[in-house]
Amino acid sequence: MRIGELSRLTGVSVRALRYYEEQGLLHPPRRPSGYREYREEDAVTVRGIRLLLAAGLSTATIGELLPCMTDDGDGPTPACGGMLPDLRRERERLTAAASELLTARDRLDVLIEATTRLDPVDPEDCAAVLTASPAHGLA
Repeated sequence: MRIGELSRLTGVSVRALRYYEEQGLLHPPRRPSGYREYREEDAVTVRGIRLLLAAGLSTATIGELLPCMTDDGDGPTPACGGMLPDLRRERERLTAAASELLTARDRLDVLIEATTRLDPVDPEDCAAVLTASPAHGLA
């Protein structure tokens, strides 16, 4: 099948499919005309890529883990326990990133609370205050 058909079959854009190929995640053979020739198993691979992307993994990590994935008929699933350390590492990375985001949100909440007590409330008045201020920022 050609790339447009794979795109329709998987719901993944042609651009994303080309990106997956550039990243070494897909390896379609080429016809003598230069067109890529995708197979049914490429659709399975794309579903695996999408699953791993949705789990927060980078394409580099996906490239390492994809050979350990199989399709059990219901979709992509791990096929070997050897990927467990990588999955745990990625989970720790995501946990740290989530913690950083929560800390940033808490800091933003403090700024929002402090700002709600200030006058002026009108953004135009705020711009006038900033323009009149000699420092235009933090002192």
